[in-house]
Amino acid sequence: MKGQKGYVQLNHFSLHGFSHHLLEKLVRWFQLHRERSVLASLSDDALKDIGLSRADIQQETERHFWEDPMGKGK
Repeated sequence: MKGQKGYVQLNHFSLHGFSHHLLEKLVRWFQLHRERSVLASLSDDALKDIGLSRADIQQETERHFWEDPMGKGK
């Protein structure tokens, strides 16, 4: 248009940044799943050594894969 001084600017959106963030999330979710599986496979004696009970592990393994108790990957 005549007299238009600029273009409509969209918020900066980086597909690379988005895909990198998504990949980090997926990796973290897989890591949480793997850690919870390992905890569930430990013996009662091993759990006692690290100060956890079978009930603690049950509660942790029932969490959704996206629930990150450490808040990593935000």
